[in-house]
Amino acid sequence: MVTLLAVSLGMAACTEEEGGGAGDEDDEFGVAVDGVDEFGKPTLEATGWEEPAGKADAAQGRPGLPVDVDDSPMAVWEVKNDWSDRDTEAARKAGVAWPEDSGLSWEEKFEAWVDSFEKIERQGYGETFMITTPHGVELPAPTLECAEVAIFLRVAFASWYNLPFFMEARDANGDRLYFGHFGIRTADGRYGQMPNFRNAYEDYSHLADAVLAGEAEWPTDPTLAGRSLPGASDDHQPMIGEDARTGAYFDQVFLNKRVGYYLLMNLTYFGSINLADAVNTYNVTPESTRPGDTLLHRWQRRGIGHVMVVVDVDSFGDGEEMQMEAHVASGSMPRRQPLWENAASTKGQFTNQRAGGSAYVDYNGGLKRFRVATEINGRWTNVVPADEMDNYISASERGRLSERPDRYQDLLTELDPEERLDAMASNVEQAREHLRMYPASCVARDNRENAFETLYEIGDEMGLSRAEVDERYRELEDYVFAPLVYGESKTCCWLSANADMFNLIIDYNFEILIEAEFQGSCADPVVFKGRDDDGDGYEVFRQYAEDVGKGELWVDWSADENCPQKDGWVQDVQQEHHWIPWCEIETDGEPQTYSFYNDEVLEIPDNDPEGVTSTIDVDVEGTVKSVELDLLITHTYNGDLVVELRKDGVNVEIYNGSGPGDDVILVDHVVDGFEGVEASGTWELHVVDTMRFDEGQLEEWALHLEVL
Repeated sequence: MVTLLAVSLGMAACTEEEGGGAGDEDDEFGVAVDGVDEFGKPTLEATGWEEPAGKADAAQGRPGLPVDVDDSPMAVWEVKNDWSDRDTEAARKAGVAWPEDSGLSWEEKFEAWVDSFEKIERQGYGETFMITTPHGVELPAPTLECAEVAIFLRVAFASWYNLPFFMEARDANGDRLYFGHFGIRTADGRYGQMPNFRNAYEDYSHLADAVLAGEAEWPTDPTLAGRSLPGASDDHQPMIGEDARTGAYFDQVFLNKRVGYYLLMNLTYFGSINLADAVNTYNVTPESTRPGDTLLHRWQRRGIGHVMVVVDVDSFGDGEEMQMEAHVASGSMPRRQPLWENAASTKGQFTNQRAGGSAYVDYNGGLKRFRVATEINGRWTNVVPADEMDNYISASERGRLSERPDRYQDLLTELDPEERLDAMASNVEQAREHLRMYPASCVARDNRENAFETLYEIGDEMGLSRAEVDERYRELEDYVFAPLVYGESKTCCWLSANADMFNLIIDYNFEILIEAEFQGSCADPVVFKGRDDDGDGYEVFRQYAEDVGKGELWVDWSADENCPQKDGWVQDVQQEHHWIPWCEIETDGEPQTYSFYNDEVLEIPDNDPEGVTSTIDVDVEGTVKSVELDLLITHTYNGDLVVELRKDGVNVEIYNGSGPGDDVILVDHVVDGFEGVEASGTWELHVVDTMRFDEGQLEEWALHLEVL
């Protein structure tokens, strides 16, 4: 068996934009959608319902479907409880985040459940949270876009505890649509080709106690487990399996498989525009902020928006002296695990004027809470609960609504300018992390630059120029992935560009910069964008991939979403930017990263303690802060191998097989032990084969040195 030992260099807004899409045409499920967003996500319209001027009437909402629809073949789950229940048999039981006889309503239990989320490391940069279910299942939060996270949490909780739930929208033909526990329907019956959930899919909820006690295996639905979000190419769930998609995640979360199938539809067609709709949510006061609430950024009536879920709140004091520390988490597009933001970043989200400030109040952003489905006069109606009236701000109170971002400025704990800089630098890094996975994303490029604009503003308060901010925070990748004009750049449509391609693009630029540096000059980074060349616009990067033997990692351009800019396209257009040019960046004592390569192929002597040594000569003055290593060795039994990196008498063991000959892949391998060593001089990579028979080669290796 030929095995591979490799150490490789590794390195948000959520949108529902109006797109030039399907118009009033029906999609595959018979849903009349008015176009798709920039990521191909179809979105239903807001209902157009406006809250009446009277606060009591506004709180009652507008009547929906009759309750007898619950008995139809379209139903998803049975309603047994009411959100206000505190003293029923079901309400008195212990639950996933509350003790027996808690006295909490189900709405308060939803808050307690979200508040119980454990913060964990995320797949990629930053942190996310762990989902705990009533059936003893724990899973890292799923990969979703921002509005989908909020809807998923609410639907999951309602279905587990047999609570009523529905959301309302309007299709491109103006028909009122209802997505809820009773299925997906209009007042006249089933909508389009939506499933009859009760008849089509299984509900294993009767096994709940046995599963929790370990007396029954978790039932699975292979069909559900093989499903993706309709139309999605970015809903991979690597936290549960290499090839798992959203259906596989839902199969592990829901005993009632109907809920999994239903959620695939609900998440596909609903976005921030529907969460901003007063028929589905209501506005609440800043002082009543609690886990489970949603914070919406809206800057136009239709189209693009961003949704964050409040996952943690700590309050101190009361009245005018009240202080609060909060945390939000959000998905994005392309889809990602929800990112748990720190307190400083969260404050920036709440105080952003797009969160319902005076210039944006008409777009229905700000802090929201789900209305509660209740039976009124024989009809399901989404209402503001009676015990929430003091926290509720009706849509007619425009002044109170628009004051909320400013109130959060005083309410949320204050940071000094350096802390604010660090918090905003974290937002920059979030956008970079997204680009490392999706290097063609124009949204992530814009998010990064928007964060930099805030960095410039904070820097100005501290007496720092834009150039000084750039010198402190700009990285090479910011220049390589410069912002593009969306409507004039076909790169923005390319969702299938991936992390391997990001690494190739960065490596190509490293080689250019290193060559220029050895010649005593500086080269401008080569921006990743489409060019007027003999191919599809990306020949320079594709050719590099082929030259380094990684041509199979390059994915050809494709219009993975609605892409009118490709028609008559010549080359991508960069946005205007006012950063300091790369070659004018001064380090001022900040560490710089240098990369060095050796691709000479060397045979590894079989069963020879002398081994083989490959060297890299470094001509950079300064001391080492950190070392990352790329290494490629092919060998028929890597359990024979011992690998060391050596410099100036420091020997650090990189790999010691001393075990079975399984494949070994090490990613982002940081080599500790060389801190403070002089960077300049000869670095040695020493490889020894300790056993007979199996043989191999040292193919190539690279050093990435952070030097002070």
